[in-house]
Amino acid sequence: MTLIPGIDFDAELRLVDAHWTPRVVGKVNDQYIKVAKLLGELVWHAHDAEDEMFIVISGRLRIQLPDHQEVVLTPGQFFVVPRGVQHNPVADEEVHIVLIETVTTAHTGDVIVEGTVPVEQQLGKMAAQ
Repeated sequence: MTLIPGIDFDAELRLVDAHWTPRVVGKVNDQYIKVAKLLGELVWHAHDAEDEMFIVISGRLRIQLPDHQEVVLTPGQFFVVPRGVQHNPVADEEVHIVLIETVTTAHTGDVIVEGTVPVEQQLGKMAAQ
């Protein structure tokens, strides 16, 4: 029997060299599994047609929501931002996360900023598969 190794999130996160630059590490049906390192804040944005799942591996992530609401996630916790909901992820210190998003999800949704990373760039080793 040949053993196939599982995906190691920590090992995959060590390959991420820039904050706010998700890296696709797997795919389940029409969902990408991504890892990312966050520091600071991204931008207020929404994904009109897709939900977005944030899972914290290390650190503390704040997700700002409309009406001055905020979700605070620590390691082992997740939150799903429903489609169409404006949100702004904030990492006061470096945070390591896993994202689960539909393959059509644009990095910064309906907003394009200097730090927006196209899905093609996020694919990394997945592009060759």
